[in-house]
Amino acid sequence: MPLPVPSLRRLCVCTLVALLLVVAWDASGLDVPLARWAGTAGGFAWRSQPLFVLALHEVPRAISSVLLLALFVGAVRPWGMLRRWPAQERWQLALSIALAMAAVTLLKRASSTSCPWDLAEFGGAVPYVSHWSWGVRDGGGGHCFPAGHASAAFAFVAGWFAVRRRAPQCSGPWLAAALLAGLVLGLAQQLRGAHYMSHTLWTAWICWSVGLATEGLMQGLGLRRQAPGQLNEA
Repeated sequence: MPLPVPSLRRLCVCTLVALLLVVAWDASGLDVPLARWAGTAGGFAWRSQPLFVLALHEVPRAISSVLLLALFVGAVRPWGMLRRWPAQERWQLALSIALAMAAVTLLKRASSTSCPWDLAEFGGAVPYVSHWSWGVRDGGGGHCFPAGHASAAFAFVAGWFAVRRRAPQCSGPWLAAALLAGLVLGLAQQLRGAHYMSHTLWTAWICWSVGLATEGLMQGLGLRRQAPGQLNEA
């Protein structure tokens, strides 16, 4: 028998706890010390390693795009398990993932935070400035917060809310795969000097939060549609 779908209130509590954990990592100041494991004054050895870049940057990004396109096709012309899903939830699955990716992209474009490989400590030319120092520019290229590449996997966390309700037997593997893939991609970018750990953690939280917000909206719309029928039955 399928497990009961967690209530929005419980999911909101989980989201708040996750937020506190991410903020705690930020407060720890461990971003730069962790970057020193992969970077030196001469830069990051893995930054341009061809096989590493191909296997953990180019290929995953292409796979993510194909999967998302397949889900949008499934929203219009259902395939596989999507044939058993109502249209509203097929669209929720595809749109929540796309919105999560878009949210991370927009935040990156607005950010003045530069990448670790831009720091003078790692062969670049700029000082470290926290992404919390709003309005303070470090003089580098910016647009490095949060972690855009990790969102290619973490964005699928946003789709978990629809999967959990319609295919509960798949929800655990779906969530685990999205989180694990996002963490692997995030760590790969950290080894290349493209991001700090906090960038990866914030991306995961943002994608989850977009999924939760979409779920709340869909549940609200569903309740509004059911209300007239419920009133008639009464």
